[in-house]
Amino acid sequence: MDLAFLHPLYEHPGPWASVYVGTSRHTEDTPHERHLTARALTDDLAEQGCDTATCAAVRGALEALEHSSEPNGRAIFAHAGEVVLQPSLARPPQRDSAHWAPLPHTAPLLELAGEDPVCVVAYVDRKGADFELRDALGERDAGSVKGREHPIHRTASSDWSERHFQLKVENTWEHNAAEVADALSVCQEETGADLVILVGDDRERRAVHERLPQRLRDAVVEAPHGPGSRLLDDDVARIREEHVRGRAESEMDRFLAARTPDDEGRAGAVEGVPALVEAAREHRIDELLIRPDAPDAHREVWIGEDPDQVAVRRTDLQILGEQNSWSARADDALIRSAVATGAAAVSVAPADGAAREEAPAGGLGALLRWA
Repeated sequence: MDLAFLHPLYEHPGPWASVYVGTSRHTEDTPHERHLTARALTDDLAEQGCDTATCAAVRGALEALEHSSEPNGRAIFAHAGEVVLQPSLARPPQRDSAHWAPLPHTAPLLELAGEDPVCVVAYVDRKGADFELRDALGERDAGSVKGREHPIHRTASSDWSERHFQLKVENTWEHNAAEVADALSVCQEETGADLVILVGDDRERRAVHERLPQRLRDAVVEAPHGPGSRLLDDDVARIREEHVRGRAESEMDRFLAARTPDDEGRAGAVEGVPALVEAAREHRIDELLIRPDAPDAHREVWIGEDPDQVAVRRTDLQILGEQNSWSARADDALIRSAVATGAAAVSVAPADGAAREEAPAGGLGALLRWA
């Protein structure tokens, strides 16, 4: 997950109010239920010590959702009487929650807002393709491309002239596949789509797939459907979920390989809070791996005003010359450091196999920029 959108949260010192609220339930009583939820969450913040102005800002943002048709929910981050960021969620939270802490509680976003790939679906045939964009908000037209129309049909004759005609048919198919691949590449770049789904007959799908640029090869999925058939929402949801799981598995594979020291005793990955804190201070984290609800995620660390001022013990910050320090959750502190240094983060749920169940140790790990 690219964390760049979180930058506004670290331009001001804490404390911060962080609220996660679901909007997936829609009934006649929904506005009243959301009104009660807004009151309960802001009361919870007040009990945790949140100031009156920030509570009021959060409540206003929550009450604005009373008639919202958003399918999943919203995260709300507020500071000093102002809502600074309120991203929509890709999936609803298991429960509504409110947090008041020195740092914004951003770790749940890895599960709730991240890794929800935007898809370009290309319905391919011999004449061209129609594109549509699919994301959490639904589907919309994304353009089309038309290739040559003649000739596109083969004949059964073995006559020389007919074979010559069939060669022209083959050339037309190849030309149209190249046109579709070029247009699809432009469409993906313009929309920022994470995933490309090719729909159509086997031959047309493969012809387009083979002509796509190398940068897209790992982001392409072929969906076998008959001519004229459209992908259902359930089909797209399944493909997107499989893509997300595949990426998480790939990152876990990289982590497991990188944590093994090389011949010189250097490892390209670390795990456990002390090693991660050291890597964060040295700006060596390239990608964080966080297991949901892992024990080390809740572990207390100490932070200063700057993102690289993080330590396992408060006295460590004092040795580094930091006069002001606060306790914070390890996952939120490491995410702040990752945002500041342009690192990414990924949620890795426990997978099959004992080795994966134990990795990363304590639930927090990182791939390093250099060993």
